[in-house]
Amino acid sequence: MSMHTFSIVAHCADEAAWGVAVASKFPAVGAVVPWARADAGAVATQSYAKLGFGPDGLALMGEGLSAAAALSRLLEADEGGETRQVALVDARGGVAAHTGGACHAWAGHQTGDGFSVQGNLLAGEAVIEAMAAGFQRAEGELADRLAAALRAGESAGGDKRGKQSAAVLVVRQNGGYGGDNDRYLDLRVDDAAEPVADLIALVKLHHLYFQPPRVEDAIRIDDDIARELQAIMIQQGYMTGEVNGVWDEVCLQVFRMLIGNENLEMRWTPEQNRHSIDRVVLEYLRQRFG
Repeated sequence: MSMHTFSIVAHCADEAAWGVAVASKFPAVGAVVPWARADAGAVATQSYAKLGFGPDGLALMGEGLSAAAALSRLLEADEGGETRQVALVDARGGVAAHTGGACHAWAGHQTGDGFSVQGNLLAGEAVIEAMAAGFQRAEGELADRLAAALRAGESAGGDKRGKQSAAVLVVRQNGGYGGDNDRYLDLRVDDAAEPVADLIALVKLHHLYFQPPRVEDAIRIDDDIARELQAIMIQQGYMTGEVNGVWDEVCLQVFRMLIGNENLEMRWTPEQNRHSIDRVVLEYLRQRFG
């Protein structure tokens, strides 16, 4: 499987998270390149991609091997190593990468502190240089910084054939929905005109729905905000009556229904937020309902 693409693997010690982001002129690249497992590491396999490098690399690092040792084991067992491009980051943030001599030009990789960027059939070396710089200067969660690296690489020319798909995968212990798995974020744009831009929009949506609210973003529901929320609930058919600014039990229960229908229950519950609302939720409701 010829997989011409650019990607980044990285570890964030502060979040205890590992991730991969990738973009390509290839459909559904997220189904092939990115692999990650909490407390083991992350792998990107591309350029005549050997998918077994993903689970096998994670298994080796999960047994305690470093990224460099795991990479050596993978390549020793592969007769097609000169056509492969693969990068690994291990449980401790160690990185290792390989670009085979038969990968299509421009092809190469660059490693840094806790990350590796790589690509093949690129517009030039400037693509991975831009990715490394973009990742290092970006702010936000690991997912935000991974996506920023893709955006920087794309701006520098990216895959010289064009654009089609992009993906970002981030894992951390008990980070998945419900807390019983490690898949904190797994977002894919499989076929689009602007896949990286669409992916960044999906990351922002993920933050809206799943990022825990910050204490400093709690706003007291005063009379004015109560009227604003009542107007929205009446306008959207959740309740009848007048807009009076009285935030009572009826308003609480009706607002719970609105929040549930908008999938925002991780950001607001009447048990925890009886007299307050998350600033992010309020801004979302204002934009959605006007």
